[in-house]
Amino acid sequence: MVSCTAIPAAVLTIPNTMAYAVPAAAAELALTGPQAVELVRAGGLALPALLLAVPPAALAARRMPPGLLLLIGLALMFGGGLAARYAGAIPVAAAARAVQGAGAGAVLPASLVLAWSCGRRLPTALWAGVLAAALMLAMPLRLLAVPAARPDVADGWRAVLEPSYWVLGAVLAAAVALLPARARPRGPLPALRHTERTQLLLPMVPVGGFAVLAVMTTYGWSPGAQLLVGVIGLLALLGLAVVGSRDATTGSPLGFAVVALTAGALTLPVVAPLAGLAALPVGPRGIPPAPFVAGAAAAVVGALAATLIDDDGARRAILAGHGLALGGVCLLLGVDPLAGPWALTAPLVPLGAGIGLALAAALRGTGLAPALFGLVLCLPAVLIGQLVVLSLQSGQIQWLGTSVASHDLVYALTAGYRMWLAVAGVLAVVLAGAAVASGRHRRDPATAGRARSCTVGIGGEPGTPAGPAR
Repeated sequence: MVSCTAIPAAVLTIPNTMAYAVPAAAAELALTGPQAVELVRAGGLALPALLLAVPPAALAARRMPPGLLLLIGLALMFGGGLAARYAGAIPVAAAARAVQGAGAGAVLPASLVLAWSCGRRLPTALWAGVLAAALMLAMPLRLLAVPAARPDVADGWRAVLEPSYWVLGAVLAAAVALLPARARPRGPLPALRHTERTQLLLPMVPVGGFAVLAVMTTYGWSPGAQLLVGVIGLLALLGLAVVGSRDATTGSPLGFAVVALTAGALTLPVVAPLAGLAALPVGPRGIPPAPFVAGAAAAVVGALAATLIDDDGARRAILAGHGLALGGVCLLLGVDPLAGPWALTAPLVPLGAGIGLALAAALRGTGLAPALFGLVLCLPAVLIGQLVVLSLQSGQIQWLGTSVASHDLVYALTAGYRMWLAVAGVLAVVLAGAAVASGRHRRDPATAGRARSCTVGIGGEPGTPAGPAR
């Protein structure tokens, strides 16, 4: 229940659709051109705030009840949305989006700890599948939620800043699911070690730096400079993932940190520009939802399929997942973003299925510390991927010059997007190899210890403590 409500609510705070509400907001608030740009920038503060919140929240989830942290995060998201309803100035809108992002940054690690503590394959696979599905569906849902321009409703643009009704549903579902569970004893989580505390907070410095740089690039930086920051960010994240995968504390037997990078870079950064291109001729509320829903559903199905694979087949499942994702990216290269729903469904289904399969297969043999470390790196990959694709599209628009017709603009955006797809295809191959190399000949001691502490009943369900291992 928590995975199906809290994770989508958190991920839906990431996309920035404020650009579609600028005309209405500018008319009500009497904004000039530079102030309108500031409003769009304020709408994009949720993701940097989320990135800064995830590392300390991951540590907090190990030191306090994760259910309590989940409710705190959901309350912050709801409070940020409530403040957005009364946003009468750009600083208020910026603060509301930042609070929403911070709340989402607390929800994701808490939900992961809750799923992991169940000690079975299905909850962690469901968590992975819902996360991948939410990352694929976030931008289309946000576009469909953009309010239609109505002359009789002056403040309708604020709905772009508000969280959707998922938030209230997530708060209620989490309260119903978690509060009664306080009376039931749960198995103890692995003890928090000093090295784990250090490793979880270590990425906060580079991740925070890239979050600040990503905001700074919106202040008139050239597309080339933005692209350079994005490339450096991708290389830095890959280096952190590879080094962390070999560490005694954050390493996992199947290279989960590297697979988490794949999930971050090849979901929202690939799907969001596609949804934006599909909205160009028909507006944000006119995009076809069916292809994106199909891709999200395929992500959940792919993740659940990972539960049917034995431990020896998990590594092959990770490679198969990357292969499916690569196939989806290659199909997108040959698809017109303005084509019909069936043309978009064909690439999005293998993309979603591949990401869900790889993420769930890598997570099944991973201890709690490596799982949280991978999550800490997954969300920055979303930001860096978005920065790369936007820089490529901006470069194509800049190459056209100042006088750009509407069809030329569509061509430039599509050309930049296809350049990003080529980069994403190469990235999928590199990450697949890095995941295999990082997890080779490694067995996670935390997972092994958890397996020894439980007996296995009928159907593979964990039973009562079995005592010391023999």
